[in-house]
Amino acid sequence: MLLNCGAHTLDLSSPVVMGVLNVTPDSFSDGGSFLDPEEAIRQARRMAGEGAAIIDVGGESTRPGAEPVEVSDELDRVLPVVRALTAELGVPVSVDTSKPEVMEAALAAGASMINDVLALQEPGAIGVMAGSQAAVCLMHMQGRPRSMQSDPRYDDVVRDVHQFLSERVRACETAGIDRSRIVVDPGFGFGKTLEHNLALLAALDDFARDGLPVLAGLSRKSLVGQLTGRPAGQRLAGSVALAAIAASHGASIIRAHDVAATVDAVRVAAAVRRWRSAEGSDE
Repeated sequence: MLLNCGAHTLDLSSPVVMGVLNVTPDSFSDGGSFLDPEEAIRQARRMAGEGAAIIDVGGESTRPGAEPVEVSDELDRVLPVVRALTAELGVPVSVDTSKPEVMEAALAAGASMINDVLALQEPGAIGVMAGSQAAVCLMHMQGRPRSMQSDPRYDDVVRDVHQFLSERVRACETAGIDRSRIVVDPGFGFGKTLEHNLALLAALDDFARDGLPVLAGLSRKSLVGQLTGRPAGQRLAGSVALAAIAASHGASIIRAHDVAATVDAVRVAAAVRRWRSAEGSDE
């Protein structure tokens, strides 16, 4: 499976790792660590060196309870980093944003992918992406970051999330965005309880069967804390375990803060999945 990302083509025949680079003061686990552009660029170099196939730059926190950020502030945080990374690194640079103005400016600065927690629902967003050749990740979120975890409810979380993502894919195709540029993300932790998250993780193969790459973002999230009892800074082992499970259940892109350990886990999980598939084809 190939993902078209503008000037880049990403080979997803085996799952890859997307490195998280939050250039924000308030992200839940690394807020403020990479707000300085030079430190952000150094961190991106480290992640690329550790095997990240994509670097995902975010200038607005989407943690539970997060307040919105002005367009001008988000641009000031993101654009210097995107320009530097696209000029230096040989891997695609993604920008984590829902604002059409930020999307347009980031793409002009060289970004190859937009990672949108609102799945291009903001007015004008789908038009910006249709006018580009970049990839887009469509994520499911119930509600908005400020209130999404207050009381999330579903009739059937797997069916409801799958239906939403299918509708957003159709909207993108209607607007002229080819399937070869689309990734889907069930949105772990975005308006979901622990039980919802586990149900979606177990059903990732169902999403992958639609023929589109599936992104799984589980790194350091509250579900890891709920399962292990660990605070955000001590969730490496739990995050890596979930990354391996996601890769073994069909995820093509694993979004992670701790790239080196996640790359190793994903490679092991992918090898087991390939072996299992080969054995099944011989029966």
